[in-house]
Formats: sequence, C-alpha cells, structure tokens
Amino acid sequence: MATTSRPQHRERTQTAATGLTLFAGVMLFIAGILDVFRGIMGIAEDDVYVSTPNYIFKFDLTSWGWINLLFGAIALVVSFGLFTAKTWARVMGVGIAALLLIANFLSIPYYPVWSLTLIALYAFIIWALCVVRKDPMSD
Repeated sequence: MATTSRPQHRERTQTAATGLTLFAGVMLFIAGILDVFRGIMGIAEDDVYVSTPNYIFKFDLTSWGWINLLFGAIALVVSFGLFTAKTWARVMGVGIAALLLIANFLSIPYYPVWSLTLIALYAFIIWALCVVRKDPMSD
C-alpha cells in the first residue's frame, strides 16, 4: 500500500509545482505589461503622476518611468522562461519580483493605490515561486 501512495504523492507535488509556476508566470507577464505601460506613461507624460515635494526618495518622474519600463521588460522576458519551467526563470522571477516590489514601495507617494496593488501582486508571485520544493525522492 505504501508503494502505491508514493507515486501519487509525486504526481500531486508535480501538478502543484506546475500550477504555481504557471500562475507566477501569468501574473508576472500581466504585471510586466502593466509596468511597461506605467513606464511609458511616466516617460511620455510626467503629469500622469502626482508630485510629492517632501519625499525622501525623490526622483524625477521620468526616471520612475524608465525604471518601470526596464523592470517591466525584464519581467516579460522572465515570464516566458517560467512558461517553459526553466530553473533560471524561477530564480530570476523571485529576484525581479522583489526589485519591482521595492520599486513600487518607493513610488507609493506618486501613485499610492496602484503601487500597493502591485506590491501585493509581486508578493503573491514571490510566494508562488518559492513555495514549491523539489521532491527529494524524485530523479
């Protein structure tokens, strides 16, 4: 009986790993597109964001646009790696999601509701990429 339950456990673990990686890939893809658009808005039109005069991490709003555009483009590339279940993409996915989470934290005064929404989204992406471990009994 114990020998038949072990393959079922491996199959469920593999299904969960595939599902969470796919979830993270889709969410990172969507968030990457949104960050690319947010970057284009910041570069093209500085008036899109509210200007906060006494913010410690004060950047030119065009700089925020370039930061969002660059990180969004990297997120899109990494999401395609997640769709093919590459290990490098899981590692890079956690890294780029963490950087985007930090960038959105720093931009809270400029676009508070949207920044907080994306912070939560990137936290879910990091969780999805980190929660599944490789089964020690698998090849």
